[in-house]
Amino acid sequence: MTCNVYGMADRLPQLELGNQLCFALYSASRYAIRAYGPVLAELGLTYPQYLTMLVLWEAQEPRTVGDIGASLHLDSGTLTPLLKRLEDLGLADRTRDPADERRVLVSLTEQGKALRAQAADVPQRVFQRYGIDIPTALRLIGELTTIVDSLRTA
Repeated sequence: MTCNVYGMADRLPQLELGNQLCFALYSASRYAIRAYGPVLAELGLTYPQYLTMLVLWEAQEPRTVGDIGASLHLDSGTLTPLLKRLEDLGLADRTRDPADERRVLVSLTEQGKALRAQAADVPQRVFQRYGIDIPTALRLIGELTTIVDSLRTA
């Protein structure tokens, strides 16, 4: 028998699945996204489309594809088809920036702006599906943001 750093013979708890932060985050992410599905289906949105709409709803002016990608941590190859689908749904418009033809600007249509009011209860409905209240959700968001910020700068 050998002893590991935890003082336990022949056991490596640091290598058990249930002790992995990465797996807890991965599992939570999968179930969280799944919880959004039925709620967002009522709005005709997928989860990635909803996240993109959140970015656009926050903006006071058109956003570049690059800015949206930076906010969502997505590259343009992933984002472009998503934006095209939002355009096909009549929720967003894509236009070339007149000041710089290389940049594409994305703005909300009137229909896209109106969808914001319909989506206002999405967070509360999803938090109920999670079985947590808003203060708990906000605390978790803060903790996870700290983790994401630490990993992004590492």
